Amino acid sequence: MPVLNLESLKLTESDLDFIVRAAAPESADRERLKRLIQTDDDFRKAVIGDERVFRRVMDDEEVFLKISPALYFEVLLRRTLEELKKTSHTVEKIGGERVPVFDTAAVIGLLSREPVLEYLADMLASFTRTESYTIPVRVKKGIWRRLRFSDMDIDALSHLSETTDEENRFAFYKRIADICLFILGIFPEYAQFDYRYPGPSPAKPKLKLGRRGVQDYEEDGRKFYRLAAEQVSARALDLSRVLWLLHENFSTARKPLNFISQHYFAHRKKQLFGI
Repeated sequence: MPVLNLESLKLTESDLDFIVRAAAPESADRERLKRLIQTDDDFRKAVIGDERVFRRVMDDEEVFLKISPALYFEVLLRRTLEELKKTSHTVEKIGGERVPVFDTAAVIGLLSREPVLEYLADMLASFTRTESYTIPVRVKKGIWRRLRFSDMDIDALSHLSETTDEENRFAFYKRIADICLFILGIFPEYAQFDYRYPGPSPAKPKLKLGRRGVQDYEEDGRKFYRLAAEQVSARALDLSRVLWLLHENFSTARKPLNFISQHYFAHRKKQLFGI
């Protein structure tokens, strides 16, 4: 179960080669630049956010053969941060219409927090592959059965989080919250909009089992980020503060993901995430 792949946040040798070739093609000392990227956080952020790196990422159709998914999403998120600084509003789709929302200051403030940006890059990278697990589940005393589930199945993960020991719940809580943010950020069209009608009208449509609307994803996302943040494992991994921020700013955290989904890979996101 994905928790936080700290290794994915470290640039690979291929990542470093790609960045240096894109940002400083004329450099005579590429090894020195690689060392600076690895040891100087401010230099690393500046180089990964460089226009030339972003352009190379966007123009190279085989970019995933050359860099890690975490670097790919970090480049897009840093570019998104710069683009949002140039506008006064984000856009939400409400009732089939695109509505401007003047909230960019809040979005910029959240994404400017380095741990949040790094968390989102790692989270998006985790969705480029879907894992399946098989675990033994106790049905009743002396009787067990094997349960197979996907790490994209909120219902199964929620059930497992209720039946597993307290000290093992962190990964389930975090993954459920991440799925909610991922769906509303990258695949908002998957959420069932407009199924809640005001008033006691008997004409309200019945939802199919397992389908959620925007409000459901938001409520579950906030709830499970809070539950994850409260776990001992969150403190041990130094994730408590980030998870609390996502709990408190869940709707805001959707916005940079909406931006990259709409502007950077709108027509190939199903291929990108294997969905």
